[in-house]
Amino acid sequence: MTRVPSSQPPVDIVLLIADWHTRAPLRAQLIEEGFEVLATDTWPMTREHLRPGSKPRLAIVDLQGLEHPQEVLDGLRLLMKPERVLVLAALGTVPPAEIARAGFGVLNRPASIDQVVSAARAAIVPAAERASPH
Repeated sequence: MTRVPSSQPPVDIVLLIADWHTRAPLRAQLIEEGFEVLATDTWPMTREHLRPGSKPRLAIVDLQGLEHPQEVLDGLRLLMKPERVLVLAALGTVPPAEIARAGFGVLNRPASIDQVVSAARAAIVPAAERASPH
């Protein structure tokens, strides 16, 4: 596994989506909207990009088809501020109410690409306004 050099600026969005057919068009649309996007299909790969100093402005996680979704959410809670995480809830995984109680943004499936992009933009813009220089 290759590591991203810490001197490289962090990406805007890290996507964790197990299914390529969902991940590829969403990534393409986010890039089209002007975001720098890194897409992964496993939690260990995503976690690599959530290190201090290189954290994205937003993590988008689709629980559908994801192995150990509760474990992923628990890890995200430790690594990211909840308002910087958008979770696509899926039947048979973690209940949306539980995701919301953790402070994460929640979109219920089925959600269109446009809905996800709009939610991502809404989550990033306020975060950018609150960002303080280091």
